Amino acid sequence: MGFAQAERKPANLVITNFDKQANQVIRYSNVGDAIDAHDGEIALFNGTYYLYGTSYDCGFEWQNKNAAFCGFKVYASKDMQNWTDKGYLFDASSKIWQSRCNGNTYGCFRPHVIFNSKTRLYVLWINVYDNVSGYRVFTSKLPVGPFTEVAEPKVAVNSTAPAGSLNNGDHDTFVDDDGTAYLAYTDWRTNGSIVIEKLSGDYLTGTGKVARAVTDGSTEAPGMFKRNGIYYVVYSDPNCGYCSGTGASYKTASSPLGPWSAGKKISDNSCGGQPSFVSTIKLGTGNIYLFGSDLWNNAAKNEALANYYWAPLTFNPDGSIIPMTCDQPFKVTGSKVTRAKGGTIITNIKGLNDIAGTVKRSQSFIANKSGILTLIQLPVYKAGAVNAGLSVAIYRADNDGNLTGAALVNKTIEEKHVGWSIKRQTVHPKIKVVKGGTYCVVLSSPTTAGGYGYIYHDEKVSNAKIVFGKLQGDNFAKEHGKLLDFDIMIRK
Repeated sequence: MGFAQAERKPANLVITNFDKQANQVIRYSNVGDAIDAHDGEIALFNGTYYLYGTSYDCGFEWQNKNAAFCGFKVYASKDMQNWTDKGYLFDASSKIWQSRCNGNTYGCFRPHVIFNSKTRLYVLWINVYDNVSGYRVFTSKLPVGPFTEVAEPKVAVNSTAPAGSLNNGDHDTFVDDDGTAYLAYTDWRTNGSIVIEKLSGDYLTGTGKVARAVTDGSTEAPGMFKRNGIYYVVYSDPNCGYCSGTGASYKTASSPLGPWSAGKKISDNSCGGQPSFVSTIKLGTGNIYLFGSDLWNNAAKNEALANYYWAPLTFNPDGSIIPMTCDQPFKVTGSKVTRAKGGTIITNIKGLNDIAGTVKRSQSFIANKSGILTLIQLPVYKAGAVNAGLSVAIYRADNDGNLTGAALVNKTIEEKHVGWSIKRQTVHPKIKVVKGGTYCVVLSSPTTAGGYGYIYHDEKVSNAKIVFGKLQGDNFAKEHGKLLDFDIMIRK
């Protein structure tokens, strides 16, 4: 039995956002952990795609004063389907970064990386709320870092406002064909109008050459790009942080600093999320303009379980953007991106997080050979401030999945080893099993706060007999047809 998308690779590399039942598809890294990088962007450097984003796995929760800041992560892929976790862009565990970004502040968000062909450096801009400009800037020789902070940038808007206030917010970085870079950003002191400012030649600070009030207000999260001589800025309309569906509009101009056209809406709900980026992906066959939105987890303040919507924008002959339909699977092959009818994915991937106290969850399996059960891998996560570990017990079971006898083994995964994002946890039972025998894995926790969650889906897998159920006290209520997704390995 495989683990969701991590092991069951689709027959063709089609990027799909929703399954046939319109459920969001969870994206996993190549080791089976859910991707944990939000409100960032996808960039293509030297034939490799990089996904940058804010991490929530350590428990960061917006406006929770006790929440630590997790940092910014990056994932790499050759096909936008199989992602490798490349770690954090810099070490955010230090006292200085916790004081800048933890729950006592407005947080730190929106990592965007551009390459400067003159300095040969990758430049990272992030949004912060501890200084005047609202941004901090870093450089690195590699797209995955480590990134080193440089001097605080200066921008023209709100340059005399108090430090640590709501001055400037969500931003995007854009490099024009001639190598000139621009910063599109949100002016919070005008209630969320979009501003575009030319950057210095090294991309490390503003120049003061600026177009103010590109939008009238109540907007945020700009994404800037150029197509066929026309400049575009796509933005959240209205601004609605962590919303599970807010509008997306755009404006055009013949120059980065305007004048800009009237706004046009291309989606009423950004396909279930909030606009995050529009990335220009330069391929051998031409450019694609990849729109991304964060499918926030029902506006939760901890967004470790948030998903993504990614799809190329499409255009009319006059250059206007065709409104999004939110059913746009696409295929990436080498230097080509094409529309697709959909790929082979595991549907109905869901999660529950009620494992706590007397509530337990279990799944039975039939051993396909006799030997030693060497490992079980479970996709689990925690929700809330749990105060105890997750217990994994294995029992013998009858043909209906009912437990028989005492536990053969009981292992505990310590709370500190389970994150808020879905990760594959490995347990080594080292017990004997007999071919054809039925066994049951039971997940439980004595925690009196929060709970543990897991992932399951509704598809039948091979011919294995699966019973998924819920243990509450001594009552075992079986729910056939649902599969708690996990891997087992038996060694003779």
